[in-house]
Amino acid sequence: QVQLVESGGGLVQPGGSLRLSCAASGFTFSRYIMKWYRQFPGKERELVAQITTGDTPTYADSVKGRFTISRDNSKMMVYLQMNSLKPEDTAVYYCGAPVGGIMRWGQGTQVTVSA
Repeated sequence: QVQLVESGGGLVQPGGSLRLSCAASGFTFSRYIMKWYRQFPGKERELVAQITTGDTPTYADSVKGRFTISRDNSKMMVYLQMNSLKPEDTAVYYCGAPVGGIMRWGQGTQVTVSA
């Protein structure tokens, strides 16, 4: 079955960096666009970044120039390198993939940016 498992979240000071990882299984990873979303308390999930099967990334305006998405098809992994973190980046981050016409999600990983 499709499975996405995020890791790498934690507490970081403003200006710091974190690298999120998402391990995928149960589908042909290389054939799917991969996405990172985040969710603030009481809000809907919002798209942070996505990377196509051809390695073309796109980013939300709020993270452009600070976050970098990448993928490793041989390992079935997608990453989100987050630099220059701000308190407003505090959220639960989710890996997502539109497999079989349904958006599949991982369990999420908490990122907290605070002094």
